[in-house]
Amino acid sequence: MTSERFDSVWDAIEDDPAQAENLKLRSALMTALRNHIKRHGLSQAEAATLLGVTQPRISDLMRGKIDLFGLDTLVNMVAAAGMHIDLKIRDAA
Repeated sequence: MTSERFDSVWDAIEDDPAQAENLKLRSALMTALRNHIKRHGLSQAEAATLLGVTQPRISDLMRGKIDLFGLDTLVNMVAAAGMHIDLKIRDAA
């Protein structure tokens, strides 16, 4: 048996490189939003009001339900939270 090494868990579970990149970005945005909510001690209802979504959407975010969030939605939520996104693009290894 050979062991294969991957740069991320998303590369390991997703055969399509484009989809793996999409998952990496969504994961990073979701993590940043969860950390922001926790750092500011916001309830789910308060976070929902701040981010312009419903409380059940915040629940989905906090539970890491990545399949329920698109990049556009997450970028909008990050902006509503008053955060800024820095993007770095490089050639694949």
